[in-house]
Amino acid sequence: MFLIGQYDSPFVRRTAIALRLYGLPFEHRPWSTFGDGDKVAAYNPLRRVPALVLNDGEALIESGAILDYLDELVGPERAMIARSGAERRKHLRIVSLATGLGDKAVSLIYERVLRKEPLKLWVERCEIQIAGVLAALEQERAAVATPYWLGDRIGHADIAVACVLRFTGEAHPALFDDRYPALKAHAARCEALPPFLEIVQPLAPPSG
Repeated sequence: MFLIGQYDSPFVRRTAIALRLYGLPFEHRPWSTFGDGDKVAAYNPLRRVPALVLNDGEALIESGAILDYLDELVGPERAMIARSGAERRKHLRIVSLATGLGDKAVSLIYERVLRKEPLKLWVERCEIQIAGVLAALEQERAAVATPYWLGDRIGHADIAVACVLRFTGEAHPALFDDRYPALKAHAARCEALPPFLEIVQPLAPPSG
């Protein structure tokens, strides 16, 4: 199978890191949604990444759906999220906040690099949303004493948060700063792991 998308996307990166942590072999096709849009469209008409193309040609799209498939593939004992119950709901809430933050950080960078005159109202809204999520995640992570968010074992929430924090810090350094020490420590712990060190790409935003 092969994974489509560049690793400066937090969504592609979280998918690739999960594949590596699960020990699932894959090829990487670092296609850009802008420069390689036609190639991406052959597998996802939305021209969005990631897309994971299975050996039989089936194309899975969106990181959450891809990870759901990978969890099923490796089985409940190895899956990096609980199968059901309160722990799963808590895990999914953190993932939703992190990926929502990622969406806003991407929207904000597009607004700034693709518009000659960024729309002030939209920029302010994105910044407020980003700050709100960072504050909520900081409070929650500071209250957790375990190495990872839900215990001693890394999970999808940890990966999603770390990947989104890296992207946000590179794209908008003034928004993710020293006001968030618990999140900084969380990101540093994850980024020191071999899959994070291997699967990384400096941010290369599209040019206007």
